[in-house]
Amino acid sequence: MAVLQLQKDLDKLSRSAKLADAVEDVDNIIDLLTAARERVAAANDPHTTCLTLTKLQNPIKEELDGLNRDLNQVYKAWNEFNKSLKTAFSKDTLPTEHDPMEPHSALINRAIAMHLLREGQFGVASTFINELQPSSETLPTFQSRTQMSPSTSTFHPSSSRSQPPTDTLITDADIPSDLTAFQSQALQSSFADMYSILSALKAQNLLPAINWARENHVELEARGSNLEFELCKLQFIWLFKGSSVNGLPDSQENGVLGALKYGRATFNRFQHRHLHEIQQLACALVYSPNLAESPYGPVFDISAAFEDVASSFTREFCSLLGLSAESPLYVAATAGALALPVLAKYTSLAKAKGTEWTTTDELAFETPLPKSMMYHSIFVCPVSRGQTTESNPPVILPCGHVLARESLQKLAKGSRYKCPYCPSEGIVKDAKEIIL
Repeated sequence: MAVLQLQKDLDKLSRSAKLADAVEDVDNIIDLLTAARERVAAANDPHTTCLTLTKLQNPIKEELDGLNRDLNQVYKAWNEFNKSLKTAFSKDTLPTEHDPMEPHSALINRAIAMHLLREGQFGVASTFINELQPSSETLPTFQSRTQMSPSTSTFHPSSSRSQPPTDTLITDADIPSDLTAFQSQALQSSFADMYSILSALKAQNLLPAINWARENHVELEARGSNLEFELCKLQFIWLFKGSSVNGLPDSQENGVLGALKYGRATFNRFQHRHLHEIQQLACALVYSPNLAESPYGPVFDISAAFEDVASSFTREFCSLLGLSAESPLYVAATAGALALPVLAKYTSLAKAKGTEWTTTDELAFETPLPKSMMYHSIFVCPVSRGQTTESNPPVILPCGHVLARESLQKLAKGSRYKCPYCPSEGIVKDAKEIIL
């Protein structure tokens, strides 16, 4: 409830506290002063100067009053939101005797630097790494990334942000020893390429992404990825729909003829895995005059297709770098923000009842996280009612039932066992460990 209320207060803040209004007032004042200066300079007459300044007083006063009102509204909204923050986050200490991450400051620094690099904030990452250096050391001036690659505007699909990386290039020699695992220069170059391709996808330009997928098709196919075909399929549809989506005139390179030419040149190498989908695309050519009401209408609906392929591209790109699609620091911070109110509430209730949290390996309640953040499932053995651990992992029996290894060993008589949930019997060594 506290999170929902905080979100409502944040939405209210976004609606009411608009610095853009104050900026507009300042721009109006500048325009008035500029116009008055030009009139005075053009007239070059003391009488005109006096008259102009007299007429300028009231408009300037009105704009300044409006500016003060806008700023007061912003300050008021921020003060109200600050009160909401204090209410939402309790100052009571959580039931931990120490900070478990305190000895791992190097790991935290690496996570922060990696997050900044993933987000394309190369200049901020450079400053952050500078701050980690001893005070006697000064890093050299980094080469501007924009001088290396002028077309590297960034776009992140998860946050719908678009901005140019006017940042600096960090070399491995510039990074402290506890951050060298990043291979920062290679990572920065890779993420700059990724943002450039995503920016092209946002502009409905699929060619850079297709070229990247073609260059890395061996690794992508080894992972079972369909990214290259999905990009080529979307390019076919983009051409097929012609001027209605891309604004280009129908020709041998655009429209139905352009799509047919592109399909003949591209789809041969995908037939062994995507023959059915290619057949659908080819059959849709017959219905081109009335595609929306044809059986293939849903196949050619690309209203959300570019966002989908952007997400798929980001996931595959990061995967080939050995990284997750989402920043681990972002996921950890978000999960912590969602779980903290529940943990704080439990702490206050436990303190009021005089009970203590004595379990060290698990929480006393379920953490309310969305499915997208459930990376490692927790299995509770139905026999022992205990949570499995690395030393006591879950195992699956040939009959399909799952229980903890220690429970299976207790049920076994010698090397054989009988399943506690069905009549099946078997040998202990036939049980397979499950890795969640």
